[in-house]
Amino acid sequence: MEPLNISKLTLAPSATGQTTLRPGTTLRPDPRQTEPPTPEPTLAPTPAPTPAPTPAPTPDPGPWETKTIGHDEVKPFPEPKPVTVSEKAGVKFKPQVQIRTGCVPYPAVDETGQTSGGLKPTGNSKGGCRGSGHGSQVYGRGTWIQGVWGIMYSWYFPKDSPSTGMGHRHDWEHAIVFIDNPDVPEPKILACSVSSHAGYKKYNPCPPWVIDGTSLKVRYKHGWPLNHDLDTTGDAGTFQDLIMWDQMTEDARRALNSVHFGSANTPFSDGNFKPKLEKAWPF
Repeated sequence: MEPLNISKLTLAPSATGQTTLRPGTTLRPDPRQTEPPTPEPTLAPTPAPTPAPTPAPTPDPGPWETKTIGHDEVKPFPEPKPVTVSEKAGVKFKPQVQIRTGCVPYPAVDETGQTSGGLKPTGNSKGGCRGSGHGSQVYGRGTWIQGVWGIMYSWYFPKDSPSTGMGHRHDWEHAIVFIDNPDVPEPKILACSVSSHAGYKKYNPCPPWVIDGTSLKVRYKHGWPLNHDLDTTGDAGTFQDLIMWDQMTEDARRALNSVHFGSANTPFSDGNFKPKLEKAWPF
């Protein structure tokens, strides 16, 4: 008898209901007996991001405590390199001041917020205030007003005394240069105003002989018995280191916003800056 070749057998039901192999068939696996597909792995849920901590509120520094030092002890801010559009315009149009009578400009505040105590209006008009050796200062602040860029330049003087016994401790004077736009290649001066007692002398346009390139020329003087004020001039003056409002330390700004300079007031403080620009409007 030949040996049985299993590869040629097929499945056939037997009398008992069981499956038997027939020749010529191959054995295939029962699909019901195959392994089930491997399920997709279950991933852990992505945790929610941890919220950033809420920054602590800036503590209220409280009211400013005035710290006064001698008028000849206040050190000015060195003029920093301009970075912003406003700072570059401030330097470009920095005015020059000619001192005809009275004190030369002094710094009013230092980087720690110490302010000048000024001088009594005694002696002659320039007595005790011809310079401290620390250098001088001019303060600048600019903004838009009715489509024009205004730059206020302010000088501080320890006293305003046209003659002995007259005048008052402290003096602030300022000039405002109005330009078309600080953010163009060649901004132009449109007009100028200078402080004069309780008001302004306004020039629209500025006379050409009072402009040296892009620098307004102003004169600090008095007409006896009146106190000092500013006016434009054709004569050259001197420059001081410029410090813009946003370049000063926070303590210096707080001091200038808070300290009362007697009969004078800080023209570029937060409370005075915009109202004075509006009052000086020359158009």
